[in-house]
Amino acid sequence: MRVGIHVGHWEGTPRDLVPLAQAAERLGLDSVWTSETWGSDAIVLATWMASHTTRIGIGVGVAQMAARTPANAAMAALTLDHLSGGRLRFGLGASGPQVVEGWHGVVFDDPLGRTREYVDIVRAIWSRETPVTSDGPHYPLPVNGGTGLGRPLKTNVRPLRADIPLFIAAMGPRNVALTAEIAEGWLPLMYSPDHADAFAESLRTGFDSRERPTGLEIAPMVPVAVGDDLAASRDAVRPTIALYVGAYGSKDANFYNALVARYGYETEAAHIQDLFLDGKRAEAIAAVTDAMVDELALVGPAGRVADRMHAYRNAGVATLLLQVGDFDAVARVAIAADRGGFL
Repeated sequence: MRVGIHVGHWEGTPRDLVPLAQAAERLGLDSVWTSETWGSDAIVLATWMASHTTRIGIGVGVAQMAARTPANAAMAALTLDHLSGGRLRFGLGASGPQVVEGWHGVVFDDPLGRTREYVDIVRAIWSRETPVTSDGPHYPLPVNGGTGLGRPLKTNVRPLRADIPLFIAAMGPRNVALTAEIAEGWLPLMYSPDHADAFAESLRTGFDSRERPTGLEIAPMVPVAVGDDLAASRDAVRPTIALYVGAYGSKDANFYNALVARYGYETEAAHIQDLFLDGKRAEAIAAVTDAMVDELALVGPAGRVADRMHAYRNAGVATLLLQVGDFDAVARVAIAADRGGFL
């Protein structure tokens, strides 16, 4: 199992993430990943970090599909792959209706169909075998209507790699199955190595239809707080867990809440969500139990975290992406990974 870091995205005041990427590279970690919500751009941040490093893997995890056409995503990826010397791992995600419709102004419909069609176009562009066409209903190429002058094109830049590793962020059962069918990697969040069987049926369904020549790289994004004070470490990650379980999506459409409930925390998940949606953020954070923290995050002294990392490896995780926000956190993560034998 490889261990990398996920530095997230800018929220509030922008900050330079390059020192974190450089520290991770210097300490021997596998990769550094970025994300986006409704502010900073994941691909721009990844490019900036790639320009200040030389060896570490560069991950986009994830770029929102609604924010860019398939061709634009493919162009950005092949450009960054060239600039980074083939270090890119490119992640895509459907996001949710609040962001897709409220921020990007795109209708959130048929996310599975859109994902499949989007990935097909991206791969066709990277392969550069023929001018790209698509008969799909979501991204027809050439577009239906218009001037009638559109024609199929083939990228005029030869990609460094036609097989850039493509990851998908997926949580719902059908989306996980699709990911297992068409992607090189899967980026789950709120993943529990103790309940990996929660995804077994979906993964099996996808593998049964898989035609990709490689296996699926499971790369969960995991909250982490390494420190000698276990209670303080737990408290450091409670807000993150509460945010995803309580606030993402609507009351009836929160993938993370539903997943944590499937792990056996149905009562706790419902309580956290009710508090968060009632505006009681502090109470929602306090309602995240120690048991939930220990299952969904890596917390406590380096030795304890190192021991817990083995649970992820035993569950089939190929790359563990630890969510960090500062230089000291990167150093502590590297110490734990080294103690666990992952560096």
